[in-house]
Parts: sequence; C-alpha cells; structure tokens
Amino acid sequence: MKRRELITLLGGAVAWPLAARAQRPAVPVVGFLSSASPGPFASRLQALRKGLSEAGYVEGHNLAIEYRWAEGHYDRLPQLAADLVHLNVAAIFASNGVDALAAKEKTSAIPIVFNTAANPVEVGLVTSLSRPGGNVTGVSLLNAEVAPKRLELLHQLVPQATNVALLINPTNSTLENLSKSVQEAARTLGLTIQVVHASTERDFDAVFATLDQLRASALLIVTDPFLTSHSEQLAALALSHKVPASYQAREFTLAGGLMSYGGSVTDAFRLAGAYTGRILKGEKPADLPVQQSTKVEFVINLRTAKAIGLQISPMLLALADEVIE
Repeated sequence: MKRRELITLLGGAVAWPLAARAQRPAVPVVGFLSSASPGPFASRLQALRKGLSEAGYVEGHNLAIEYRWAEGHYDRLPQLAADLVHLNVAAIFASNGVDALAAKEKTSAIPIVFNTAANPVEVGLVTSLSRPGGNVTGVSLLNAEVAPKRLELLHQLVPQATNVALLINPTNSTLENLSKSVQEAARTLGLTIQVVHASTERDFDAVFATLDQLRASALLIVTDPFLTSHSEQLAALALSHKVPASYQAREFTLAGGLMSYGGSVTDAFRLAGAYTGRILKGEKPADLPVQQSTKVEFVINLRTAKAIGLQISPMLLALADEVIE
C-alpha cells in the first residue's frame, strides 16, 4: 500500500467516528424543579426514573435531567423556573403544586408535569381534571381527602390527646383547604386544634417550646416540601420532647416520627414520570387528564412509641401497612 493511500485510509478512520457522533441526535432534556432539598428525595427520584423508564427513557442513556432545588426557600423558585425555561428544556417536572405554579408563571409553551397534594383546579394549575387545557397536567395524590383520617388515627394512637397542635408553613399558598379539612375533622372528633407556624429551621425550637405552653399533647404536621426536607429534624425534636407526631410522608416515620398516613408520594412520582415520558414522545399536556394516585400508606414507628411511653393496640398495628420495630 502506498504511503498516500495509507494516510487517506487512516484519516477516514479518524474522521468517521467524529462524523457519526456529530450525526447522533441530542437526547431530550427534562427540567426538575423542587422547592425541597435533595436529601429526603432519593426514593422519590427513583420512582420518577422508574416511571420514565416505563415510557422508554433512561437518565444518562437517552435522557438528561437538569435539577433545580430551592432547598426550602420558596422565593428562589421564580428564578429557578426561569433558568429551566431559558435552557429550553423539553418538559418541566414540578415536584409539588408550589413548584408547578412557579413554572406556569414562567412559560405557557414548555409542557409542565406536576405532582401535587393540593387540588390542582382550586390552586389554579388546570381548568379541569379531565381536560387540563394549556401546557400543564400531572398527578394528584390523596392528601386533603385523607387528612381527616390522619388526625383520626393519631387520636386513636393517643386517645388522651384532646388538644392537638397543627404545624403549617405559612409561606405555602396551597395549604388553605388542607388546613380547613383538618380543623373540620377536629370539631367532629371533639378535639381542639392549635395552629403553629414554621417556615425556617430557626422556627422549629420555638414551635416545640410553644407546644408546652399550649399544652398540646400531640402534633399533626401539614404536608409541605420545606417540612418534608426537614423530616429528620422534626422527628428528632418530637422524640426529644416526647410529643406523638404524625405526617403524610413515609420519610417522617422512617426518620423517627411516630406515624405517617397519606397518599403514596412514590407512586405519584412514578405516574408523573410515565406522563413525562409520554409528553416527550409527542403527546400534549392538554390531552392528558390529571391522574389520581389512589395508593395510601399507613406507617407506625413502634420503636418511637416505646421511647415516648405509648402503648399501641394490636388492632392499630394490624391496620398499618408497615410497622418499624
């Protein structure tokens, strides 16, 4: 073989992979927007990826995800949402109603898929559940509907607790109906509700000091991304103050809270991941009805009950989907 032919052949061998790489289509990019922190979200992200994989999309293979975390600072959401819009992502997944509202404010063109415990019609995300309209759809999980049952179960666990504190993040604009449903349930059960607020970590110590002053003998925590991000801290404070506490998310009970009861967040994330995949394949949000995740989880931490001197009846333990011993 002549030298010139060899050089031509080698040059082609080098150039061909570069050309092939240049011709490979770019993978779609999904924006992930959350007002929470990444720490407690591992299981939820796993569920989201599972839903995406059901639609044929695998992160790092044929899909990229741009993550934006507000870490409990809701005032950062508008800029984080604008950042994802500037990147011109193929779709935005919003991990709760607050995040979805922030994204909706920034774009009417990019598809938005939400997961929310709030009523998506009442908070202004969609015009109707069956016909969302516009660029927004997603998954609604049972929360306000089961919040009265959460209070009832807490009362059954601690029947002597007739004065219950309700912890709310006042900066979360989607919680009004949830708070109302809890207070209506309290009246039905003959319980007194004392509302306490926390929107920063600095508020937590003051909240638990206030519980003593209010003589509240149990604590119900309203579903909120910031409070979810601090499940471990809240569970530890409840344990150290020997306050029986309940929350929606399973993460709270795993971290040492007494009990959790509510819609399965991981199931909702999986469904939302599958919806996101369908949109990446060309379906329009306006044509995808809001799904309802109907799976409910009841978890009791028996180890925490023993630590605070609480006896739990075998009947309640039998009702639990999971008992942590």
